[in-house]
Parts: sequence; C-alpha cells; structure tokens
Amino acid sequence: MSQEKKLQEKTDLKNSLTTYLKGVKTEWSKVSWPTRKQVVVEAVVVLAVVIFFTLVVYFMDIIFKALLGLIK
Repeated sequence: MSQEKKLQEKTDLKNSLTTYLKGVKTEWSKVSWPTRKQVVVEAVVVLAVVIFFTLVVYFMDIIFKALLGLIK
C-alpha cells in the first residue's frame, strides 16, 4: 500500500469516529435521566422484593424439609 492510501484510511477512520462520537453526544443529551430520589426509591423497592422472595423460599425450604422428615 502506498503511504498516501494509508494516510487516507487513517483520515477516514478519524472522521468516522468523530462523526460517531458527535452522534453519541447528541443522543446522550436526549436521554431523560431519573432523579436521585427516584433511583433511591426504586433501588429500595427492588431490594425489598428480593429480600421478601428470599425469605419466602427460605421458609418454604424449612417447611418442605420438615414434611419430608416426617416421611422417613
């Protein structure tokens, strides 16, 4: 490859990357970000649901162990 062609490819890559990053910046500004309060509330809800179902599965496990223990 000639040096001119290599230089042209580097320039094309740089221009493509620059165009892409400008597009990303434009789209990034269109995102509607949640408020801090909303993020905290939703995180607490998710944590509460996870804890609730963990406890449900735990107690079901205890109950089934006890029932299966009666069979033996």
